[in-house]
Amino acid sequence: MPSPLDEVRIGETLDVAALAYRSSSVLEKLRQSARSARSDERREPTFPIGKAGELVGRTTAAIREAENDGRLVAPTRGENNRRLGYTLAQLNDMRGTFGTRPWRAPEDPCAVVAVQNFKGGVGKSTISVHLAQNLAIRGYRVLLIDCDSQASVTTLFGYVPDLDLAEEDTLYPYLREGERTSLDYAIRKTHFDGLDLIPANLRLFQSEYELAARMARGQGALLNRLAQGIASVEDLYDVVVLDPPPALGAISLSVLRAANALVVPVPPTVMDFSSTAAFLAMLSETIEDLKAYDMAPQLAFLRFVASKVDENKSMQRGLLDLMRQIYGNAMIRTPLKDSA
Repeated sequence: MPSPLDEVRIGETLDVAALAYRSSSVLEKLRQSARSARSDERREPTFPIGKAGELVGRTTAAIREAENDGRLVAPTRGENNRRLGYTLAQLNDMRGTFGTRPWRAPEDPCAVVAVQNFKGGVGKSTISVHLAQNLAIRGYRVLLIDCDSQASVTTLFGYVPDLDLAEEDTLYPYLREGERTSLDYAIRKTHFDGLDLIPANLRLFQSEYELAARMARGQGALLNRLAQGIASVEDLYDVVVLDPPPALGAISLSVLRAANALVVPVPPTVMDFSSTAAFLAMLSETIEDLKAYDMAPQLAFLRFVASKVDENKSMQRGLLDLMRQIYGNAMIRTPLKDSA
C-alpha cells in the first residue's frame, strides 16, 4: 500500500539547492518589480510652531524673526494658506541656526543602548523604534540597528525584509569576519531626519550558526565584532540603538558586549515577570562568563520599562506596583500602555 507521501511525490529527486536557486532568481525579479511599483509612503513628521519652539529651545517670536530676516526658511503653506508645519529637517536647521543642537562632544562616548529581553512578545522592537524616533525628534543623531532576523524593526520602516533586502544589506557580511571593515555599507537613511537604519532579514539568522561554530573552535573574540563595527561609524552618531533577537545566542551576546546601556521591557504579567527574572539570572551568569575573557559589558545604566500595560486589569496593577518596589530607581516611572 502506498504511503501518503507517495501520493504527493512529483516524480523527481528532491534537490533543495536547485529549488533555492530557482526561488532566489524569482525573488530578485520580484524585488525589481516591487521597487518600481511601490512608492515610499513613510512621511516625515511635522510640528506646529509652538511645538517646534519647545523642541528647538527657542520662542516662537525668535523663530518668526529668523524667518523674516532670512536666517530660516518658513514652512510650506497649504491651499488655505495655512502653514503645514515644520519638518524634522527644518527643526534641525533651526538648531543649527540657533546653536541648540544637543550633539555630544567628540571626546564624549557614543551611547549604545540595547533594548533586550530573552522573551519575545514584550514590545522590544516597538520600544526600539520609538526610542530611536524620539531621540531623533529631540535633535540627536541616531543609528538604529536591527540585529534580529525576524526583522520587526525593519518592517516598521516600510520594508518587506526578505523581498526588499538581500543579505548584503544587513549585518551579515560584517559579522562574517574579513568581508567588511566598516558598517557604513549597510546604513540607510529613513523618513526621520537624523535617524539612520541598518536593516535585517531572515538571512541574518545564518550568522547565528556561523558565529556559534567559530566560537566553539575557540574564536571567542568574534563577540567583539559588532562592537568593532559600531566603533567604525560611531563618530557620525550620538546614540546607537540595538534591537537584538529574543534569545541568548551569539548575536545577543555580541549586542550585550557592544552595549553601554540596557533597557529591559517587562509586561506586568506573571509569565513575563518570571521570564524576566530568569533573564536577569542568565544575564548575571553571562556577564560573569564574559569577565573571564575580559569581554564583560561596561553598562552606564540598566533600566526596566513596563510595556503592554492594561491598567484596567487589577493583577497587572498589582504586578506593576511590585515591579516598582523591586527595581526601585532602575524602573522607568511611565508605563507603556497596550494599544491593542
